[in-house]
Parts: sequence; C-alpha cells; structure tokens
Amino acid sequence: MRKASFLWPITFLTMSCFLSACGKPPMGPPPVAGTPVVGVLTVREQPVALTTELPGRTVAYLIADVRPQVNGIIKARNFREGSDVKAGQTLYQINPATYQAAYDSNVAALAKAQASLKTARLKSDRYKELVAIKAVSQQEYDDATSSLGEIEADIAAAKANVETSRINLAYARVDAPISGRIGRSTVTPGALVTASQASAMATIQQLDPIYVDVTQPSAALLDLKESLANGELQKAGANAAKVSLVLENGRTYPIEGQLEFSDVTVNQDTGAITLRAVFPNPNADLLPGMYVRAVLQIGIKEQGVLVPQQAVTRDSTGKPTVYVVGKDRKLERRVLETDRAIGDQWLVRSGLQVGDQLVVDGQQRAAPGVEVQVTPWPSNPPSTPSIATLEAVKATKRPDIN
Repeated sequence: MRKASFLWPITFLTMSCFLSACGKPPMGPPPVAGTPVVGVLTVREQPVALTTELPGRTVAYLIADVRPQVNGIIKARNFREGSDVKAGQTLYQINPATYQAAYDSNVAALAKAQASLKTARLKSDRYKELVAIKAVSQQEYDDATSSLGEIEADIAAAKANVETSRINLAYARVDAPISGRIGRSTVTPGALVTASQASAMATIQQLDPIYVDVTQPSAALLDLKESLANGELQKAGANAAKVSLVLENGRTYPIEGQLEFSDVTVNQDTGAITLRAVFPNPNADLLPGMYVRAVLQIGIKEQGVLVPQQAVTRDSTGKPTVYVVGKDRKLERRVLETDRAIGDQWLVRSGLQVGDQLVVDGQQRAAPGVEVQVTPWPSNPPSTPSIATLEAVKATKRPDIN
C-alpha cells in the first residue's frame, strides 16, 4: 500500500501536465467527461455565382469540301495531308492542256472579230455620208450598218468565250477556298475527276477559333427565366457571356470562351436547346468532334447560404439533414432543402438561419438533445483533450492504484 501511495502523486502530476498541455493554459473550462466536442461553423449569407455544366461537342469554325469544277486527270498534288494550308494555295493541278487550247482558240477568234470591226465601222461611216447626198441607196447603208452590228455582237460573244475558257483554265488549278487544316486526300495523281462528282477530294477545317455546341434542357431555361423574373437570381452582368471548358480527361481548358448565341427552336426528340460558344484554339488542342463540358455562369444569388458537404447527412427517407447547436449547447436536427452542389459545398434553399451554429465535425456521437462542447471549424486542435484522450489516460492507470 505504501508503494501505491507513492505512485499516486506521480500519476496525478503526469495527468495534470498532460491536461494543461505541459504548461500552456487551457482555452476555456475543460469539458465535462462524456460531453462530445464538435466543430461548428456560423451560417452566413453571401453572394453566390451560379453556374451550369452542359455537355457538348467541338465543331470546326469553318469547313470546306474541296471538289473539282472541271473534268480532267490529276497531274499533281501540292500539299501534305494533315498540314495547314492558306486560302488560295494550290492543292491539286488538273491537266490543263485541253483548257489551254480552248482558251488560245477563243483569244484568236476575238482578235479576228476585232480586226473585222475596223473595216465595218469605216464602211458604215462612209455610207452614212454618201446616203445623205444620194450617192448610195438607203438599202446599201442599212446593210453596212447591220454588218457593223453583227461584228460588234461577235466581238462580245468572243470576249465571253475567252472569259469562259480562262475560268476553266483557272479551275484546272484547284486552290484552297479557306485557310485551315487539310485532311486526307481521296485522290492521287493520275486519277480522273469530274465536275459533277459527289465525293470531295479533301476537306479543310479552320480550327482557330473553334465552336463548341452544347445542349440545355428547355425546362432548365424556363426555370432560369422564372428565377430571374421573381428576383431570386440576379443577372451575372458582363461575365454572363464567359464560358469555361472541361476536357475529356478532366483537365480545364486554359482559355475562356465567349457565348455566341442560343438557338431559337427546341429539338422535338430531346427537348433541348442548342447553345454555341466560340473558343480561341491557337495550339489546336481542341479538335472537331471532341466531347467536352462547358461551364456557363447563369446568374448570381445575392443571399446564398453555402454549407460544407461533410456537414450534411441523409436520413432514412433520403432527405438531407444537419445538426445545429441550439439553446443550452444542445443539438437540434434540421431538414434541409438544397439547390445544387458548388464545389465541396451545398447551396441551401431552406432549413438554416443566419447565425446558426452548424455542426461540421464530430457528428459521430451527435443526436437530438445531446449537450456538446463547441470549437470553431476549421481550426487547429484544441489545447484541451477530447473525450477519447481522457478515456485513453484512464486506461493507462494501473489496476492496483486506488
């Protein structure tokens, strides 16, 4: 018994040092044994920017199918598949021999008609003077005038033929209609192409900038308009047109886009409206046909209440519930009505009041009516030990010590 009496002061001093954090004064009165310690957050209102995430696909800003406009044999292909081309750059060369010959023939016919014009005009002018003095008949003058008109018409037709043959000769050189990236070529040198063929020789797509087409349910659009009309939401201002993008691998695209327009019709099969945004794409990271998710800012809730998701649990019926510290530091259970998740928080419609002390940490031993000790959340661990620590210290006491 003397040994036990000797050890009791040492054990008492050890526990006193532990409970006082080795010389540091405790923050407030020590908790009563068995009283849970919970971390609480004071509920407050704040402006919350609401966004919506919509699925979509990337679409090339400009698309042009390269097709021949004259018949002929491909003589050369002057580009590398998958490369960037400029508008006006020659892509294919069709054998121009027949079109060059037709052009030369029409140029010669025009020169012949122009040579006959001078003689016909001089004759018409001379007969005009002679008919005035009755030196030639009126019929001869009329024939000379008619001949001059026919030659002038022949010249006009010859000029049109020259222009047509010049255009056909130019079409023998197939140029890029737009700037962009060209895809696979469907023809090779030696292949026959025709002006009426349905298949394209190649396709050019402009990738910078690039479109993103997303779909939004028409019901969601109606809800948004109703919320804006009744004042529950405020317009987001100039930033409403800004759009961010989440790629297929979960990475956020580093450049913001601009909302271009909203379609004016609803798809009868899906009940959705198409929205189109445009994004800069200088490095061609976005390719046509990619699946993406666009994040649009739709409005601002001026008096929004956000609570951490870890503070919310579900009851047996699936309703979201939380605990708040009420009078006499006793817990109360509240049923919430939530709007949406924003990051790691819930936007709460109803169930909480400004100033409520929301239990965020320590719900394991929480129950309605239980008295608790509170500590701010988030914060460093309190200097006073928790109930679990006290119980661990008790367990270290030797059974032979009274």
